[in-house]
Amino acid sequence: MSEPKHHHAPVAKPVLLEAREVTVRFGGLVAVDAVSAAFRAGELVGIIGPNGAGKTTFFNAISGVTEPTHGRLMAAGRDLTGAKPHRLAARGLARTFQTPRVFSDMSVLANIEFGLKFAGRRRRKWIFWGDEVGVPWALRDAAGILKLVGLDAHAGLRAGDITPSQQRLLEIGMALSTRPKVLLLDEVAAGLTEAEVVEMARLIRRLRDELDLTVVWIEHAVKILVRHVERVIVLHQGRKIADGPPQVVIRDPEVIEAYLGDEMSEEARP
Repeated sequence: MSEPKHHHAPVAKPVLLEAREVTVRFGGLVAVDAVSAAFRAGELVGIIGPNGAGKTTFFNAISGVTEPTHGRLMAAGRDLTGAKPHRLAARGLARTFQTPRVFSDMSVLANIEFGLKFAGRRRRKWIFWGDEVGVPWALRDAAGILKLVGLDAHAGLRAGDITPSQQRLLEIGMALSTRPKVLLLDEVAAGLTEAEVVEMARLIRRLRDELDLTVVWIEHAVKILVRHVERVIVLHQGRKIADGPPQVVIRDPEVIEAYLGDEMSEEARP
């Protein structure tokens, strides 16, 4: 008699970052209202919402910039509610900001080197010692990181002399220099041309694939995100109103109503 066949369900990847009922109040204003969201290893997730939806406040809450009024923040199963950004960085979280934060008087290369030092990951003489083990080759030194984000030809230039879109790439490079597991991107497509946006989206997907990152990408422009992410979370008036595959979310009546149809046109559909 033949053995019965066992069908194993795919193993769910571990949750690296989780917001549990996160609320942020500023005085009487509830900017984020009991939002829960879990981000698993290797996911590429977009967060969208109309102006005033609470996207940036939620992002600040999950990256340690703003302490939640209520709720918990878990990173790789550890409670890090109220932890400062450097503690979250030590747990594998890195983020960019809407306005790139680079050291404009330092060279492009020196900016990345600063990131490596800040993270306490100095280049090791022997790669089998200490914390270099398990670090992707591309992130082991500043030159490798610059090559990864396409800025290797600009290594010697002052960071203040490169274009705004290149400064965004440099800031992503600085975030990568902390060797994160979770990369939080805050409106990295803002102010870029359409061609630059496509390049940026390709880079983000490539970084996710090559470095096995979890990427959480917040963007005001719906069209950009729904084309390039695998899951979309929609915030509206501080609440989470949708969380799922882009093609499902953009047809959700509550999402369409939240945007009043202004950005949810046919061309936004993936």
